[in-house]
Amino acid sequence: MPELPEVETTKAGISRLLKGRWVTAVKVHNRKLRLPIPIDIITTLEGQTLLEITRRAKYLLFKFDDGFLIVHLGMSGSLRVVSSLTPKQKHDHIEIEFGHTHCLRFRDPRRFGLVVWTSTNPATHKLLSRCGPEPLSNDFNGKYLHSLSRSRRVSVKSLIMNGQIVVGVGNIYASEALFRAGINPNRQAGKIGLSRYLKLGIDIKTVLAEAVAAGGTTLKDYIHDDGKPGYFRQKLQVYGRKGEPCSVCGALIKHKVIAQRSSFYCTTCQS
Repeated sequence: MPELPEVETTKAGISRLLKGRWVTAVKVHNRKLRLPIPIDIITTLEGQTLLEITRRAKYLLFKFDDGFLIVHLGMSGSLRVVSSLTPKQKHDHIEIEFGHTHCLRFRDPRRFGLVVWTSTNPATHKLLSRCGPEPLSNDFNGKYLHSLSRSRRVSVKSLIMNGQIVVGVGNIYASEALFRAGINPNRQAGKIGLSRYLKLGIDIKTVLAEAVAAGGTTLKDYIHDDGKPGYFRQKLQVYGRKGEPCSVCGALIKHKVIAQRSSFYCTTCQS
């Protein structure tokens, strides 16, 4: 699944190519995503100018003259900017043409993504209204995590992957940040002290910032808007490395399902 760094990378690439362009045509090939693409999306978008693209959590917010297009990539979704003459591919569900030259295409084989329209502030939309702070913002740090962890019996990995606590810390980056912080992902959140949360907060920020700089992590489905892979995979220390030696101590990386998600960790380095 594309996580925060992948979505941020996609945002930057698309914005560079499309910001300031106006919509000349919209084609919907399949409305049946996680939420149906609005029936009137063609008439709504045609003639509008794309003013800005921002990100909130794992959602991309396309600001037009009269509102916002909210896009989520789901499990396997991707956005491509191609020539308007490029033939449609399988699983291309919607395409938005800008200035008769550039075409934004949303591809999603599993159809867990979504494309919806709102004419009001997207922060108040039901998809975004309960989101926690951005992990790379000043509103998020270890002290904040510690304060919300008190009396919680869930695992610390479940805590930092809770979008109402902090957005965008997906499975890959949660595993990597906990490894750097030396915290076992199965530890009960409420039993971890402030000093360890302070380090975890820093490590979450560092891992995500490094992943954004590297262009994200390509595992199965994700590639950039330009078709190139992300390179943070080369820096993964635990995720997907079950049975391989730990890069720090040499012990074998363990795997366990925590809160229905695969978790990878080193029992020697993480406690």
